[in-house]
Amino acid sequence: QVQLVESGGGSVQAGGSLRLSCAASGRTFSSYGVGWFRQAPGKEREFVATISRSGGSTDYADSVRGRFSISRDNAKNTVYLQMNSLEPEDTAAYYCAATFAVRGTKTYEYHYWGQGTQVTVSS
Repeated sequence: QVQLVESGGGSVQAGGSLRLSCAASGRTFSSYGVGWFRQAPGKEREFVATISRSGGSTDYADSVRGRFSISRDNAKNTVYLQMNSLEPEDTAAYYCAATFAVRGTKTYEYHYWGQGTQVTVSS
């Protein structure tokens, strides 16, 4: 089992940057693919980015590709989401999640979830 804790959210102006962190407990963190998802009020949770167990493979939602970057440091049991050129449409609660699969883009593929961190982007 793994527990996930997100941090790094906050309020920024459009065009700004934030880096989210997802810290995991457990000695087998490198056995999990990890994803970032987000959920805006009144909307379904949506895929943002995913990274494979080793960090060698990543994938992004079209809406964030080229602006966001996912990475991981297995020695620190941490996954990061660097978010640049933020837009008001990026405003949401951001969640990290862990999967037994190599990586995934669907919420049902993930077995463990963090509590989320809020990102608010003002115009």
